[in-house]
Amino acid sequence: MTEGGRKGNGRYWRRCECWVPTWRTCAGAIVVAGALVATIFLRAQPFLAPVDRVDARVLVVEGWCDDFVMEEAIREYERGGYTNVFVTGGPVDKGAVLSEFGNYAHIGALTLRKMARTPIPLVAVPAPRVDRDRTYSTAVALRHWFESHGGAPPRINLVTVGAHARRSRLLFEKALGPETGVGILAVEDPYYDPKRWWVTSFGVRTVTSELIAYLYSSLLFHPSPISRNAADAATGGTNRP
Repeated sequence: MTEGGRKGNGRYWRRCECWVPTWRTCAGAIVVAGALVATIFLRAQPFLAPVDRVDARVLVVEGWCDDFVMEEAIREYERGGYTNVFVTGGPVDKGAVLSEFGNYAHIGALTLRKMARTPIPLVAVPAPRVDRDRTYSTAVALRHWFESHGGAPPRINLVTVGAHARRSRLLFEKALGPETGVGILAVEDPYYDPKRWWVTSFGVRTVTSELIAYLYSSLLFHPSPISRNAADAATGGTNRP
């Protein structure tokens, strides 16, 4: 190669060293990644669906939940020595014209009343329609009810379904503030096996969506003005389901 050719190569090309991982590094990365995936698969459901009661006299039930959650809420009331049961919920999304009750708070309260073997001191606390932060808006409506009736209790226990529980607890804590401790009772969802949630499409959709939603609520959540002021538009609580 001529001198000119060598100069030309130096002008348009250059030689450099590139570090690449060894097979040991690659193998270690695969092991770590596999362990992380296995941890997520095995621990996601228990993490999202805790049972962590506190010593409370107030029980709160999310009114949109299925009947199996209501049945467990009744059992919890009967063994827990609660003085009041509050049912939260926003407007019904479908079929509202077929019911005299247009929100899940009243539907949930009526369901509990019909299921209970003995009378339960129920208070339905409806929340207004919002396009986001629905769980948070129902908790804000509950806070407003407490503020309008002598102040929030020091502790509550919240009943909801499965993998939704940890996020519900977090959002109720944000809405109620540090003055009110929030215990949680996650009722197992019978529509998928919580120990093998990844073998059904419903389990995968539920757990993965709730995990993403919980991370969002923990790291990025900022209530919209509508949801933050949900109580101002709420109709108020009533002990008539």
